[in-house]
Amino acid sequence: MTKYCTNCGAPLQDGQDVCLQCGHSVHKNYGDQFKEFVSPQNGKSRITAGLLGIFLGGWGVHNFYLGNTSKGIIQLVLTIVTFGIAGLWGFIEGIMILTGNINVDADGKPLV
Repeated sequence: MTKYCTNCGAPLQDGQDVCLQCGHSVHKNYGDQFKEFVSPQNGKSRITAGLLGIFLGGWGVHNFYLGNTSKGIIQLVLTIVTFGIAGLWGFIEGIMILTGNINVDADGKPLV
């Protein structure tokens, strides 16, 4: 049975993860039905990540948001061990995110 992209209607082959016509990602449910279609424009927010970095960066919250869990844990531990001094690292990263110096999440997807 041929499946079709719900965004553009192009036919999809078995095992195809991305529609070749429009670039939408295809995520499968437990069955053989399509669950979610995500466009490349629907990424993580640059403003959200930047503000999290500025206000909660010492706790690594912006890195958890972007999927960089290990880096977030390191920031969290260093902030506790240095009694908050290492929190400056997260503040600087927040500014770097807002200015575009850090522009992808942990999966390499661009921030929007």
